[in-house]
Amino acid sequence: MEDLFEPFELPPDPGGYGFAERAPVDAARRRGRGAGTNRVGRYERETRAPADDGWEREEDEAPLRTEVLLDHSRSVIARNTSPDLPFDRSVNPYRGCEHGCVYCFARPTHAWLGMSPGLDFETRILVKPDAPERLAQELRATGYACRPMAMGTNTDPYQPLERDRRVTRRILEVLRAHRHPVSIVTKGAGVTRDLDILGEMGRQGLARVYLSVTTLDHRLSRTLEPRAASPQARLRAIAALARAGVPTGVMVAPVIPALTDHELERILEACAQSGARSAGYIVLRLPREVRDLFVEWLEEHRPDAAQRVMGRVREIHGGRDYDAAFGRRLSGQGVWADLLRRRFRGAAKRYGLDRELPALRCDLFRRPERRGDQLALDL
Repeated sequence: MEDLFEPFELPPDPGGYGFAERAPVDAARRRGRGAGTNRVGRYERETRAPADDGWEREEDEAPLRTEVLLDHSRSVIARNTSPDLPFDRSVNPYRGCEHGCVYCFARPTHAWLGMSPGLDFETRILVKPDAPERLAQELRATGYACRPMAMGTNTDPYQPLERDRRVTRRILEVLRAHRHPVSIVTKGAGVTRDLDILGEMGRQGLARVYLSVTTLDHRLSRTLEPRAASPQARLRAIAALARAGVPTGVMVAPVIPALTDHELERILEACAQSGARSAGYIVLRLPREVRDLFVEWLEEHRPDAAQRVMGRVREIHGGRDYDAAFGRRLSGQGVWADLLRRRFRGAAKRYGLDRELPALRCDLFRRPERRGDQLALDL
């Protein structure tokens, strides 16, 4: 996973809620959440299970609330050398994601932090309030070479907390001030709140945005990705970005076999009609703890399709629940994967989405100045 070892300083008291376990959490408590359990991460030495001691505790029945932890990491630019990713650096304003997408490949990163990839991932969110200032410092480094910065590579920069915390917006302000290119992937319609920045940068060749669309089925979306923007809101966001002059595309991600794959053509058509100019897709990935969380979701919400979905998942990943090999992990292999690839290419061509968005410009970058720096001469 590309951001698994992102620079990090553990926050004070990183312990869980005290119920990290494999047993399902009552549906009323986790209403609006994606995971069904708070299963212990793979680095923990103990597994806990509930037991009735005869005492009634009303606080155990309270709905799960989002808890915010502060992450004051000294470094914020994460690097990767993955050959199948189109970027080599990224910045993530948050760790964990309140959107609660049950299939999220980033869930295992919470296990690395000593928390559960289940409900902890979507209810215990780490916010990086110093990220904009740290970013400016790192851009100022003598050896820094400008290349496009990616956002939305690990958790969503426009999850609900951004409405109040505004860390993503402040990061964009730093990038705009120094003419640094940025590429964003999001499921959040809140991206439209930053149209003033993104529109200006987009017209200068410094920004592009991809909306991630999994399904057009509102009811399915509510359980699969409970706190993400509705499919219709994402289509409206695509239209607003396009009108503002931001090069905009769609990522059909993830394509879930035997559950959402039949929507591929309809998603591409709807996004093209909304103003998208390019498209890509990624098949479902179930690394580490994500596999069990997704199977739990299937058994609760789609029990009739569970065996068929997991059978098809194994088919496209070489007989396994997940194949992490570069070149195969994002698109799969075999007959079904080849058919999906042909369907995507045909539909993308039909709707004018078979092209890349314009390359981002790196030649406009201005290194942040410090007090006492010698002024540059504009010749």
